[in-house]
Amino acid sequence: MRLLLVEDDVMVASGIKLGLTDAGYAVDWVGSGERAEEVLRSETFDAAIIDIGLPGIDGIELTRRLRRPEVASHAMPVLMLTARDALQDRVQGLDHGADDYMVKPYELPELLARLRALLRRSQAALSAVLCFGPLELDTAGRRACVRADCGAAPAQPIELGPREWTVLEYLMLNAPKPARKDKLLQALTGWDKEITPNAVEVYVSRLRGKLEPHGVALRSIRGFGYRLELLAAAEPR
Repeated sequence: MRLLLVEDDVMVASGIKLGLTDAGYAVDWVGSGERAEEVLRSETFDAAIIDIGLPGIDGIELTRRLRRPEVASHAMPVLMLTARDALQDRVQGLDHGADDYMVKPYELPELLARLRALLRRSQAALSAVLCFGPLELDTAGRRACVRADCGAAPAQPIELGPREWTVLEYLMLNAPKPARKDKLLQALTGWDKEITPNAVEVYVSRLRGKLEPHGVALRSIRGFGYRLELLAAAEPR
């Protein structure tokens, strides 16, 4: 999942970015509403975390502008952060397009939980657990497992590295539709890290080795990307 963090305080931004990165997200940070507006016109993110008290274009005005149809990420969820605790500020932020609102100081676990909830709703997922055939992905607990008979037998855990997790989560959120390779690449990294398209192939290959013994295939679609499919022996849940 690729996130945009819009925060003008460098120390606050560094702390949030570190926490989000440790949780497995690819995070890009900008320090102003003007720069965020420029980026959002050409690039796509899964969610944005926006501080309300930005210099120049503040968070409320930025959110209002990014909801315009011509903005690439106009439908993405927005979590607004602020030191303002007045009811009118919260109402104004929500009325101008924010999906959720957190007042500083806040705890990182709550921020992560609210972010997960926004991402689930934006992807039309109904719970924190994603399922595909026998495969389960607990997005809150960061656990992957397979179940042989619809949950009656004990789950068999699957060990995943951070980037393997990101690729599998993205594929499961898109399943049964295919996921574009360039979008997977964006989900894996931000501006400050470099990863080649061939690296996606490496993580896909590793996932294949872990999923196919459990009846889940990861098919390549030439010129497009990848799709999860059930092998003949695996029954849908």
